[in-house]
Amino acid sequence: MSSPPPSNATAENTNEPAELSKKAAKKEAAKQEKLKKKQEAAAAAAAAALAEASIADPLADNYGDIPLIELQSKAVTELKWTEVKSLSSDLKDQEVLVRGRVQAVRAVSKKMAFVVVREGLFTVQCVLMVAKEKVSEQMVKFANALSRESIVDIEGVISVPGEPIKGTSQQVEIQVRKIYCINRAISTLPINIEDAARSDAEIEEALKDGKQLVRVNQDTRLNYRVLDLRTPANQAIFHLSSEVEHEFRVFLRSEHFRGIHTPKTMGGTSEGGAAVFRFDYKGQPACLAQSPQLHKQMSISGDFRRVFEVGPVFRAEDSFTHRHLCEFTGLDVEMEIKAHYSEVMDIVDRLFVAIFDHLNENCQGELEAISRQYPFQPLKYLRKTLQLTFPEGIQMLKEAGIEVDPLGDLNTETERKLGELVRDKYDTEFYILHRYPSAIRPFYTMPCYDNASYSNSFDVFIRGEEIISGAQRIHDHEFLTKRAEACGIDVKTIATYLDSFKYGTPPHGGFGVGLERVVMLFCNLNNIRKTSQFPRDPQRLAP
Repeated sequence: MSSPPPSNATAENTNEPAELSKKAAKKEAAKQEKLKKKQEAAAAAAAAALAEASIADPLADNYGDIPLIELQSKAVTELKWTEVKSLSSDLKDQEVLVRGRVQAVRAVSKKMAFVVVREGLFTVQCVLMVAKEKVSEQMVKFANALSRESIVDIEGVISVPGEPIKGTSQQVEIQVRKIYCINRAISTLPINIEDAARSDAEIEEALKDGKQLVRVNQDTRLNYRVLDLRTPANQAIFHLSSEVEHEFRVFLRSEHFRGIHTPKTMGGTSEGGAAVFRFDYKGQPACLAQSPQLHKQMSISGDFRRVFEVGPVFRAEDSFTHRHLCEFTGLDVEMEIKAHYSEVMDIVDRLFVAIFDHLNENCQGELEAISRQYPFQPLKYLRKTLQLTFPEGIQMLKEAGIEVDPLGDLNTETERKLGELVRDKYDTEFYILHRYPSAIRPFYTMPCYDNASYSNSFDVFIRGEEIISGAQRIHDHEFLTKRAEACGIDVKTIATYLDSFKYGTPPHGGFGVGLERVVMLFCNLNNIRKTSQFPRDPQRLAP
């Protein structure tokens, strides 16, 4: 027998969320049922249209829009697709099946059309020509009606034209036998890929000839980032980004480094200062990690000896410069030091020379694609990376007529000027500046043995801009605690970190670098937002 219902007040307090949940579930179920009926109706209409077309066109099965229901993983297929980049004259007279986006459609007549299909950086021209038992006029009409950026499957035979094909990467054609639209893009796109892929030089040249071409500004690009990412330059930029990360991992693993994953939520700051994102963590004050610094060092205390991490880093800086983001991808390294912090700089030297060599040797197509839209000169770097002390850098600036505080930091302008001086004197755009003043480094940085005003720390520069900060860390518990207090850090918030040094920790050091900044400067791009897939800055939280 059921128990009597509770009073109205109790019922409201106890069951209201459950009632809301039931209503939401019913609403969602109704929505899904409506969607299902809509899909079934669309499928039925498509089938009816196909059946009607087949009466008039015996080749109707060779083209058309594929109903959604057929694409819901309905059946496993034995079909084999060929990548567009693999299409070459070696495949002449062979049948291929490709999938890509419709980049352009050119209607020649009722009996002939050209469709340019793009897959990533690569494009191929597909030809539809009316022929008995192969292509019908209705099929050509279907192809001509395809909207740009729609996804299509095309089956046909490879042919090799006698003349070079302009406007496509692949110098072969596909003689189309079947063409199916997998998903249609809307007919009017918010930005056109052709416009977004245009270089400033091309726009300026057109203006000289009295023509005005569309220039897509940065905010518009980022508002419609999914479309912007399809341009050849962006496809290449993020391929390079992936290659940098890959080579970073490969090199460090070859040097016996171990990959780790540190927490991104912390009870206290990892770098000091106010540039942190603070939030409530189940009633406790917390913040997003400014770097994996503390946990990298704790890993060394845990006898991991050599570690690296690739992960998000958060900085709540109100910085609107071309090189700062509120969230970026950090490439971090920490390692045991046997005798001298130059051991860390040696890893930096060999690691980045390996990365640069890898990009230059294996990414020529991507570098050319980037340079077409954003022209740049290849990075100059030495086989053995140049190392200068901070005082030596100050002296070079002084000799050039630029006065800098010998115990202060370098601003962006003086960093750029020093980069120019180094390039002109040493013929390199990649170098290490070390022995920085202690006052401008984090609390955990080890001071120099001969002068505590300086530290066993370094920065690394590409084209006059800093990409890496690194140093030997303080591994003595008492000294580290005093340094944290002196820097205004509440030691209670990093107590577990400090305590890890009570149990015996070897001398160690490391560095951190922003992935986006490395790619930006290697390609000499003017804004870090170009190398962040979905950038987060003080004003942008979408898409």
